[in-house]
Amino acid sequence: MTQRRGRFPTREELRIWRDFIETTEALRAAMAARLQSESGLSTGDYSVLLALTEAQNGRLRSSELAATIGWERSRLSHHLGRMDRRGLIRRENCTEDNRGAEAVLTEEGAAAFHRATVPHLRAIRELFVDGLTPAQIRAAGDLAAALRDHLGHL
Repeated sequence: MTQRRGRFPTREELRIWRDFIETTEALRAAMAARLQSESGLSTGDYSVLLALTEAQNGRLRSSELAATIGWERSRLSHHLGRMDRRGLIRRENCTEDNRGAEAVLTEEGAAAFHRATVPHLRAIRELFVDGLTPAQIRAAGDLAAALRDHLGHL
């Protein structure tokens, strides 16, 4: 990759950047609307439930959960409070050292996640996969990996 530090993006690079941002935002909004209307879950709810579903015994320390889903701990704390009130998760003292808190997947949360999964996967297919060729899907994966690697080195 050519390094061009110190230069501003070209007009074409800015156009592509704007197209990229506007398209990803439109895709995120469409996915969020579908998830909410079909399952009653927000994308935040789904992210938390997915991480807990994949965790051993359906539980994670709050700090580990925040890192897993890429949220600030304060944002996660507020969101977990709302999910706890809805019965999707419960918060407990950490079983290992009692200094931290863990988010624990409830039966209601697991059921809500499983009900949302098929419609969510269908939306991914319809809104993302079906709009691209197989080569474009691979290129999107390459693009995401390159940007993630680049950001990891900054």
